[in-house]
Order: sequence, then C-alpha cells, then structure tokens
Amino acid sequence: MSSSHNHMANIPAPASNRPVSAADVHEIGPADEAAARQAEQRKRKKARKEAAQQAVEVPAPAPAPPPSSPPARPARVRRRHWGVLLSFVLLVMLPSGGVAWYLWERAVDQYASTVAFSVRKEEAGSAVELLGGITELSGSSSSDTDILYEFIQSQQLVSDIDALLDLDTIWSLPGDADPFFSYDATGTIEDLVGHWERKVRIYYDSGSGLIEVRVLAFRPDDATAIATAIYDRSSAMINELSDIAREDSIRYARADLTQAEDRLRDARAAVTEFRNLNQMVDPETDIATQAGLLGSLQSQLSEALIEVNLLRDIARDNDPRIEQAERRVRVVEEMISQERRKLGFGDDGAEGEVFANLVGEFERLAADREFAERSYTGALASYDSAVAEARRQSRYLAAHVLPTEAQRADYPKRWTLLGLVSLFIFLAWAIAVLVAYALRDRR
Repeated sequence: MSSSHNHMANIPAPASNRPVSAADVHEIGPADEAAARQAEQRKRKKARKEAAQQAVEVPAPAPAPPPSSPPARPARVRRRHWGVLLSFVLLVMLPSGGVAWYLWERAVDQYASTVAFSVRKEEAGSAVELLGGITELSGSSSSDTDILYEFIQSQQLVSDIDALLDLDTIWSLPGDADPFFSYDATGTIEDLVGHWERKVRIYYDSGSGLIEVRVLAFRPDDATAIATAIYDRSSAMINELSDIAREDSIRYARADLTQAEDRLRDARAAVTEFRNLNQMVDPETDIATQAGLLGSLQSQLSEALIEVNLLRDIARDNDPRIEQAERRVRVVEEMISQERRKLGFGDDGAEGEVFANLVGEFERLAADREFAERSYTGALASYDSAVAEARRQSRYLAAHVLPTEAQRADYPKRWTLLGLVSLFIFLAWAIAVLVAYALRDRR
C-alpha cells in the first residue's frame, strides 16, 4: 500500500493543458488510468454546466428587423385622372345641363285635374228583414272596382273620349315646341293609349275600394273636361254592369214563368176544346143532374105501375082509366130509356162506355189544368221575388271628389325630374368608371 503511494508520488503530474501522450499512458497503471478518466468526465460535466448557465444568463440576440420600404412618393395627377374628369363633364354634367335647359326652356306647363270615386252597392233588406232589424244599407264591391280600374286603362275608353273631346288636338297643342311632353297627332290608337298612360294616372286603394284619377293637359279646362268624361263614362259602365246583374238575377225566373204560362194556356185551351166538342161544361155536374132525373123518372114509373095494378084490380078491362095509366107508364119508360142512353147505358141494361170515356178525359184535362195553375202560381211568386230582390240590389258610382279645375300649372315637376335624371346618369357613369378601373387592374 505504501509502495503504491510512493510509486504514484513519483509519477509526474501532467500539465492541465498538455495532452496525454502514449508514453504517459504506458507509464500509468490501470488504477491511474481509471482515475484519469473520472477526472476527465468531471471536467466535461463541469464544462457543460458552465455552458448551460451562460446560455441561461446571456439572452439570445434579437432578430434583425426587416428592411424598411422606401417612403411613398407624393400623389400626382396622371392622364387617367384627367380622363375620368373629362368623362364626368361630358357624360354627367352636359346631359344634366341639357335636361335642365329643356325642362325650363322648352317644356310647356301642364295643368292637373283630379277626380275620385268608388263603386257603392245598395242592399236594402226585404220586409221581413226590416222588421227583424237585419239590413245592410250600403257596401263597397271590390270586384266591380277592379273592373272599373281596368276599364279606365282600356283602349275602348280612350277611343270613346277621343271621339268625344278630340284627344289628339288637346295633347298635341305645343307641337314642335315641346316634342317630349306633347303627342304626335299623326299617331295610331295604340300610340294614343300609350300617351294616355302618361297623361292619366290612376291611384287605386284595393283595401278601401277608392279610385283617384289625375289628368294632365296643357289647358286647365281640357284637363277638367277629360276628367269629367272619365267619370261619366265610368258611371255609365257601372250602370250597365248593374243592369246586367239585375237581368241575370231574374232571367231564370222569367224563363220559368214563361214556361208555366204556356203550360197553363195549353191546358185551358184543351178544356175549352173538350167542352165545345161535347157540348157540356162539367161532365160531373151533368152526370149528377142526369142521375137525379133518372131517379125521379124511376120513382114516377113505380107510381104509374102501382096505379095500373090497382086499377086492374078494381075496374073493368075496358075502363079508360087503365088505358090512361098504361099510356103514362109507356111515356115514363121512354123518358127513362132516353136518359139511360145519355148516361151510356143501352136498352138492354148493359153498361156503355161513351159517357165514362168523356168523364175520364175531362178529369185528365182538369188535372193538367190544375197542375198548370199551381205551377204558374209558384213561377209568378218566384219571378216577383226575383224582381224585388234585383231592385233591392243596385250598384252606382259615388264621387267623393268631383273633377277639379286647376288655377296653377304644377307639372312637369322640373326639379324632381332633373334630380332623378342626374342621379341615374351619375350612377351609370360611376359604374362605368369602376368597371374600367377593375379591368385595368386585372391587366
């Protein structure tokens, strides 16, 4: 143990910075080699710890900032900017100025006339309904108002009023001075209907059924005349609709009444012909009379026979009273035979068919006549009821604003038209510019 320590003491300590050579390793023993490796490992661990501490204590260097772009150059007016400004002047300002010049220099003043009305429907209840307090005095018919709304825009109304007032002349008064707002008198009826839609405005409230019509013309009296003609023609059309509805409501009742009248007339004519042909008014009355007469004759015959038998018992055979009684019996028997022949019985007592056929034919004719009379009575009651109902239901045109006459020209609305036209022109120009810049940026 002491020798090993002495041997290790004799080994020279290698310098810390000098590398271990092969000669030194040859001189060092196994124990010394293990100790050297442990010392080397401790040094390496210590170096790694120091490096880790230095990495924690020393912050990582900040990344270098990106290179800054150069400052933007000041904006300059380019050629395209002048092009946009020039297009604004040519496509927006000049057209708007042209429209303003036309509206204030060429457009002729127009006068407006207004008329407002509605279709009313009267429904007065029957007598029973009035006594019960159930009645509907007045109401509005929306379907009739829809028809009237379409009628005011129809070619028929335009043609009728043109024939009455000469719309070609009224709406073409400015002539070439105002070609946009005036009408070309050489146009067709279709052109006149198109201009009618520009001059006649219809405002329709479907909820309340009210219609308001505004008419424009270059003279106030012309506008009032056109509005009055529209109201009069509309009122006539509503009256025609009311007449048609009334006629429709009683048409079937009248047809039934006519059929019942014809049937009753034929039945009565058949009864009259039967009476004239057979010389009897009522076979039932005649047969009752004949039966009564025959019964009376039978009774007289019985009395005459009894009298003859009594005379034969108490008188002689050549007694004139017996001959007289027998003559009376023969007369009564002849009368009974005649009455039986009238009733349709033969001399042998067999029942005939002549009078029975007459009675059957008369009963058939009487039944037909009675049925025809009842049918006529029912048809007449239905017709009267239909006529009364049609009279209680009537339509008429009620004007709550009569045609007015203007004292000031309020049309055309120059500032409104100029603003709308300028706005649409500007929007179109702005869209065109945006599309042009979008196409330029894509290239």
